[in-house]
Amino acid sequence: MSTVLVTGATGYIGGRLVPALLEAGHEVRCLVRTPTKLRGIDWAERVTVVEGSLEDDGAVREAMEGCSAAYFLVHSMGGSDDFAATDRRNARLFAEAAADTPTMERIVYLGGLGEEGEDLSPHLASRHEVGDTLRVGRVPVTELRAAVIIGSGSASFEMLRNLVEVLPAMVTPRWVDTKVQPIAIRDILHALITVLDRPDTLGRIIEVGGPEVLTYREMMHTYAEVAGLRKRWIVPVPVLSPSLSSRWVGLVTPLPGGLARPLVESLVNEVIVHDHSIDLFEDRPAVSFRESLELALRRVEDVDVRTRWSDASLPGQTPADPLPSDPDWSGGTVFIDEQSATADASAEAVFAVAAGIGGDRGWFVADVLWTLRGIADKLVGGPGMRRGRRHPDHLRVGDALDFWRVEAYEPPRLLRLRAEMRLPGEAWMEWVVEDEGPGRSRLRQRALFVPRGLFGRLYWYVVLPFHGLIFGKLAADIARRAGAAEGSVGSGR
Repeated sequence: MSTVLVTGATGYIGGRLVPALLEAGHEVRCLVRTPTKLRGIDWAERVTVVEGSLEDDGAVREAMEGCSAAYFLVHSMGGSDDFAATDRRNARLFAEAAADTPTMERIVYLGGLGEEGEDLSPHLASRHEVGDTLRVGRVPVTELRAAVIIGSGSASFEMLRNLVEVLPAMVTPRWVDTKVQPIAIRDILHALITVLDRPDTLGRIIEVGGPEVLTYREMMHTYAEVAGLRKRWIVPVPVLSPSLSSRWVGLVTPLPGGLARPLVESLVNEVIVHDHSIDLFEDRPAVSFRESLELALRRVEDVDVRTRWSDASLPGQTPADPLPSDPDWSGGTVFIDEQSATADASAEAVFAVAAGIGGDRGWFVADVLWTLRGIADKLVGGPGMRRGRRHPDHLRVGDALDFWRVEAYEPPRLLRLRAEMRLPGEAWMEWVVEDEGPGRSRLRQRALFVPRGLFGRLYWYVVLPFHGLIFGKLAADIARRAGAAEGSVGSGR
């Protein structure tokens, strides 16, 4: 078997492709911007990790050395408005590095369905452009084009799920009647691996999809049936533009506006398979849409979602950046709210409570204020609080946690979250647990904020009264909960 490079290994598709490649017998190398995000992942010890990003030409070339195939699975959707330029630049550097790698036989790229033409949405047009840019080099490109990917944790599944579950009736734009050919995540993974052993896929664009062509309206009705919900009333109207409808999608679903908008804009295009010249599912039938929903919901119910759309960090927020309070920071204003509490519990018990915060458990103190802050964040295009968390008890570096992201996770000592809500600055929450002897520990809590300009400073002072209602009690409540939990276990209750 061959050695293959996977970019985007900490993302939704890449994080599932790597273990599938290993199971198929391939050696895998991963180009990862933040290797600490792989801690706690069961396959991490079985791959070679090269630290770097697609913008780092040296790291890309190092990662490609000795590889026979390279997967291009990174894109900038949901980041800057000029995501197309970023993706185009990354694709060009990737193709050049592959051309200079003697062992490289093919690039595998996952793009999007949609007929070529001026009417393509900006997102789909960019997906096609990336494929064209990769093909400029000497290395043959196998481009798979797919539409809506259905799987536990996928952005398309979460958008569909939340729209149907939250809204029993909805006024929708006309795109609800656009034809779509959804595909199950397991079929995408099957296709991505199968092409490595198929010489006839070299230098080809291959369209892949599930067995049914549906409208988004039909997809919503089917989801309601599978989830055991009452029939949803859907009324399409011509006046709702994709831009306007993406705003209410951003409010109702966990997807931030920067991600919801390109997804919704893409739904105005018919995305179905027209070219059937290569069939990658000859050895097994493709999963039906209903079955893909059932599989995804089962994973959600069993708390067994391996990767999520939110696993990818928002552009410009790198967990490797130092805290502004670190000694080597270059100066500037830092506002800090520090609290501490003593717990009649072990450090492990205190850390477990702190690490279990958020998601369905809420934020322990003044939960309504956290909810209102999440709503406000959604209104200005942020992620809000609906992303929840991957698992109710376990965390990994890089996990999304409501409108935070796990930046440091070192049980039972340190948990640090970096804010991803819309702010006039940068913010962190940090808990450090210190062992003070048998059955006793101290929790130190810090909220840090680096303001951006005058507005950032005004923001800090406006929210300062709410800090008194939240942060001052939060550390004490974590300590109390840890003591109660450990006392309950010790007494046999």
